[in-house]
Amino acid sequence: MKNYLIITNKQKDTRLALSKHVKTMFESKGANCTIDYAYRKNDTQPISVPEGTECILVIGGDGTILNAASRLIGTNIPLLGINRGTLGFLADIDVYELDMTIDDLMADKYQLEKRIMLHADVYRDGEILGSYKVLNDIVISHAEVGKVVGLSVMINDSLSDSYRGDGVIICTPTGATGYNLSAGGPIINPTCRNYLVTPICPHSLTTRSVVLAEEDIVTVRVDDLRGTKKAQAVLSFDGKEGMFIRSKDQVKIRIAEEETPFIKTKEVSFAKILKEKML
Repeated sequence: MKNYLIITNKQKDTRLALSKHVKTMFESKGANCTIDYAYRKNDTQPISVPEGTECILVIGGDGTILNAASRLIGTNIPLLGINRGTLGFLADIDVYELDMTIDDLMADKYQLEKRIMLHADVYRDGEILGSYKVLNDIVISHAEVGKVVGLSVMINDSLSDSYRGDGVIICTPTGATGYNLSAGGPIINPTCRNYLVTPICPHSLTTRSVVLAEEDIVTVRVDDLRGTKKAQAVLSFDGKEGMFIRSKDQVKIRIAEEETPFIKTKEVSFAKILKEKML
C-alpha cells in the first residue's frame, strides 16, 4: 500500500506532532500520506477520504476509532489504530512499533480482520423514527439517572425476558470488552459473528446475558411501568446519545450488512491481548 490517510484525536496528539511525524515517515519511504486537519472527535458527518486511499490510520484511543468507524461506513477502507489512549483494544499499535509497522504496511505484510456492526431501527406506532449503525454497542436506559426502566426483549419475535433495572446493552464482539464487560457480560473473540444482550443491574437473581447467532433479530420494547407515555428511556449508540424513546416504542436490532475492516500487522492472540489489557 502506498496511499494513506491519518485521522487524529487532537486532544491525544497535541499540535498533531505524532501525526506529522508519521506522515514524514511515510513520505520518506515513497508513500503518499494525508492528515485530516478538519477531524473533530464529536462530529457525526461522514469523513472526506481522498481518492485512492488504501489505509486509514487513527491516532487516539478506542473512542476515536469508534467515532471514525461510524463516519466511514461504506468506504470499506481498513483502519489501523495507533494507541494514544488507555486500554487500546482497538488501537493496538504503540508508538514504539511505528517504524516496523510502516515497513510492514508498505510491504503488504498484514492481515485484514473484519468486525461485524449492528443495525438498529427505532419504531413508534409502526413507523421508523430513525436508523443507526454501530461498531460497539447500543444501550437503552432510563432517561433519568437512578430510575428503573422496564424493557421486554424478544428474539425472533419470541419473548426472551422482561427486565426491570438500569437498562440493557446490545453489543458486538468488539463491544464485549466495553460497557458489557463492566455490566458482567461475557467476552467474545472479536472475529466472531455472534452478538450479545446484557441487562444492566437487573432487579433479578437469575437474569443473565444472552449470546445470539448471526441470523437472530432482537426487538426491545419499552414497557409502561407507571401509566404514562412520557419519554422514559434513552438510546445511545457507541457511547453517544441518540434519542429519547417512550412507552411502547420498539428498537429492532440485527447484524448490519456493513462491516468495519481492521488491519493487523502482528500476530497476537486475543487471549494475550486480554491478559495485557485487563491487568
